Amino acid sequence: MLYASVSVGASVAALTTGWLTHARRLGMIVIWAVVVWGSAVALAGFAGSLWLAAALLALAGAADSVSAVCRTTINQTVTPDTMRGRMSAVYMLVVASGPRVGDIESGSVASVAGVRFSVVSGGLLCLIGTAGIVAAFPALRRYGQEPVGSEPTARGGRSRSEIVPSGPATNPVDT
Repeated sequence: MLYASVSVGASVAALTTGWLTHARRLGMIVIWAVVVWGSAVALAGFAGSLWLAAALLALAGAADSVSAVCRTTINQTVTPDTMRGRMSAVYMLVVASGPRVGDIESGSVASVAGVRFSVVSGGLLCLIGTAGIVAAFPALRRYGQEPVGSEPTARGGRSRSEIVPSGPATNPVDT
């Protein structure tokens, strides 16, 4: 039930992400979605009932789904056309392998310090990691001053046509 709760929350959120079409500040949405994920996971570790833990994990799954939609949009928007395929491949590798690496970490910590500690510490480390990423990459906070359908302003208010040069690639490796 706990394992399925994340998927249920993610599926429900995925079916309702139409509101993101008109959302501004996708970078902030990603940041807050990851904060909700980490907080919900940590709180699930403290939950005293199965149903409360399942609800918190469903909330975490929903936050992850919103984050995934925004991250994909950001990735596709800021990546130059000549690099889009490669960036999508790297993105898919991270999306597919990241959770499995997390499973190894969680299982290892649980075997040494217990399941509750593993869940709570995983959620708290997510929050610490998020704070570090926000500090290291302030452009993420500023990403998306305009709605998704208009020109993005990820880099200092410049439009995509100013960010990504047009015309053929100048690097033979990129062709």
